[in-house]
Formats: sequence, structure tokens, C-alpha cells
Amino acid sequence: MVEGNEIKDVTAALDVLPAARYPLPTTDLLITHLPEVQKAASAAAKGAKSFALSDVKLLSPVANPGKLVAAPVNYKKHLDEARTDPQIHHQNQVAEIQRVGLFLKANSSLAGASDVIPIRHPDRRTDHEIELVAIIGAKANRVKREDALKYVAGYCIGLDITVRGPEERSLRKSIDGYSVLGPYLVTADELSDPTNLDLKLTVNGEPRQIANTRDLIIGVAELIEFATSFYTLYPGDVLFTGTPEGVGPIKPGDTIDASITHLGSIQVKVG
Repeated sequence: MVEGNEIKDVTAALDVLPAARYPLPTTDLLITHLPEVQKAASAAAKGAKSFALSDVKLLSPVANPGKLVAAPVNYKKHLDEARTDPQIHHQNQVAEIQRVGLFLKANSSLAGASDVIPIRHPDRRTDHEIELVAIIGAKANRVKREDALKYVAGYCIGLDITVRGPEERSLRKSIDGYSVLGPYLVTADELSDPTNLDLKLTVNGEPRQIANTRDLIIGVAELIEFATSFYTLYPGDVLFTGTPEGVGPIKPGDTIDASITHLGSIQVKVG
């Protein structure tokens, strides 16, 4: 549990989770039972040992998502830059999100804010992409947009790292360590409105991406409606909502700083 610049060890709260046996659940147990865990964590926080947030390694706030869902070209200015920059489109047609739909990233690409992003193909351009990420908190199927936010457990910052090339985006974005989540889960009761959040990303102090979620082509609620019209979302599923304009290359030795209003900031090394 994060309080200011400290983190309290409330591991004892995990005792409320049911024991799992094979076949294992396809949902994240902590997110599935988040209300019970939150209650237990609040109790465990009294007298819990504290650590400086800067002294701990931050893993992904969701350990076992069933799937990573992502929205391509979901900001108009990013759609424009993707269409005009041959290093981004690589002769692929870049269509509107309403036409191309959503895509999936491999769960094995999941990483936390303290992990180093490994450049898998140093001979090719690899780009940063900052995104607002929503974590699904309840089973959602054929959800209407007016009810969609009720199914969100919380939010965090996401980095959708991308190697450029002619292959399908799902492949190029599924490399180990290319789905960074952090710094931690901010529960939905702490952030009731995701439609007006400032996003900022710098590389080695150089501003690259500065935008606001009000410019999303399809907002969080509409994305959940869209996704659940095709498949069921389950507790712990991760929804990358899209990146704004300003994507650019990263290389080993770089430092990425990313922040979103109310969600904190992350500093991630590139290796």
C-alpha cells in the first residue's frame, strides 16, 4: 500500500485469497477479490513495516492478467503521424481504429516500472508509446458504454514498446519486456473520471509525448463496449487505451520518464 513516498508491507492481506489448484483460474486472483484485499490491507497497514518507495523494486501491478488488450492509433494526431512517417507505417495501411479494431499483446511481454526494457532488435527502430491503462475488475460481456466504467478495478501508466517493421503489430509489440505497467494500481474509487488526464513522456529529459486523454478517438468506456462486443473481459485483463502523437526511437542507455495525472510517474531504463 503506497502512502506518499512510502510503501507499507501489507502482504498479510493476501491471506483472504482462496487457494488455487489445477486447473488454475484464468483471471488474476488479487484483482478478482480486490474489495476483500483492500479491506484486509487497510487493517494490515496499521503497524505494518514501511519502506521508502525509492528503495523497492516495482513489479507489474497485475501479476496474472488473462490477456493484454490494446487500442491502435487511438489519437487523431498519432494516426496522422503514423500515416505520414514511413519509419512507422513500413508500407502497411494505417486505418482508423473503428476499422482495424483492437489487438492482443502476449502476456509474456508484461513488465514492471523497475524492469529494464530490453532492445531485442538493435538493427531496427524501437519506439516508446505512453498510454493510459485500465485494469478490468469484473467479468464484462456485451457491456454498454454508460455502464462500462463500473467494470474497471483501477488504472496505471502503460508503455507499449514497439519495434518497427512490416510484421503484424501484435508480433512487434509482444517482445519480452515491451508491456510496462506502473508505478502501481490506482483503484477506480481514486480516479472516477479518466477522460481528462494529462500524459507526458520524456527520453533523457527531452519532451517527446505531451497530450490529454480527452483527445482519445474512442474513450475508455467506449473501448470496453467495443472489446466486449467481441469477447468477454475478465478480472485482471489489461486494456491499453492508445498512445498520442510524438512516438520516437529509444536505444540502450536511454531513460524514459512517463507520468499521467493522478497515476504518478515512472522512470524506466532501456538496456
